Amino acid sequence: MNKKMRELLNAINEKTIQAKFFMEEENKDLDKAAALLDEVESLQKEYDTEERLYNLSKKENTPTDDQVKDLSNKENEKTAIQKFAEDARNGFVVKAGKMSEGVQADGGYVVPEDIQTKINEYKTAKASLLDLVDVEKVSTNKGQRTYKKRSQQTGFTKVGEGGKITANSTPQFERISYEIAKYAGYLPVTNELLADSDQNIANTIMEWLGDESRVTANKLILEKIKTKQATDLKNLDGIKKALNVTLGQAFKPTSKIVTNDDGLQYLDTLKDTTGRYLLAPMPGETMNMGLQVGPNIIPVFVVPNADMPTDTKKIPFIIGDLKEAVKYWDRALTTITISGVASIGTLNAFEEDLTLYRAIEREDVTLKDADSFVRGFITSTEA
Repeated sequence: MNKKMRELLNAINEKTIQAKFFMEEENKDLDKAAALLDEVESLQKEYDTEERLYNLSKKENTPTDDQVKDLSNKENEKTAIQKFAEDARNGFVVKAGKMSEGVQADGGYVVPEDIQTKINEYKTAKASLLDLVDVEKVSTNKGQRTYKKRSQQTGFTKVGEGGKITANSTPQFERISYEIAKYAGYLPVTNELLADSDQNIANTIMEWLGDESRVTANKLILEKIKTKQATDLKNLDGIKKALNVTLGQAFKPTSKIVTNDDGLQYLDTLKDTTGRYLLAPMPGETMNMGLQVGPNIIPVFVVPNADMPTDTKKIPFIIGDLKEAVKYWDRALTTITISGVASIGTLNAFEEDLTLYRAIEREDVTLKDADSFVRGFITSTEA
């Protein structure tokens, strides 16, 4: 509504009130009332005409719906670009009051997490030296075995007719003794864990204890081997001398080279004069490696560095027939006892609602023939 329309509307209202006044009984004047109504009718026609002109003018200056929508889109696009630029400058930091999965209370709690209770195992290298030594099961806690000593025989003496025959040297014997010792350990586990876990915790514990047995046997065997003085092999020639001369034909055909990961790396880089690598798969055993020494291919057995570490750059090598070198006496295989009422030390399984897993094994390791192997090392030149 423009100014003129407001003035016309006010005049119409004023004339209408005056006409009503002259229609009242005490003020009745029909001629004046009729004249005022004629003026009202004229003013109303003028108002209607002005209103039509006003509406036409307004329609011409008013954008269409499509124009309004297009303008709105442009404004929104401009606003979105400005908002993106602003967020980029601020490092896209979520402002307070907005929902986000990065903030637990603002929506993060409703975002699911991929958490699994399945027990996965990291891949590890596990080597058992029991496969290389002489294992004998025994039924008593101590005992002895008799072996004929190694000696250099001289043969018979030539005797002439009627001559006196001299006595020959006689075989000599010695005994190897063993005395069984007990090795044990236990694991306390709460019954809540056993009951509430959706995984086979008990099976994991049994596997763990079984691996503890392997580690124990390896440790005892290596401790016994280390009682022999170590020789500086220096290089490949030292390995060959140990096999060809020190061990000789008595042990070379059945010998193995036992070393660690560093030793494998050393052997794996050795080449002959033609540039061909000396370490190669064993015939018919592509997963096992062997070192070519003359006509023989000597099997290589690798123990992880964690079980047989390199000491001050001295890479350990055990060369020989370990079945002749080491005797493992097995009195009782690993036995595992499970109890919910036992007491060990300050632990009381019944009072504390625990299950105790106890592992016990009885064994001994002795050196059988120190001449059947060479304990040596090669100093690493790597940094």
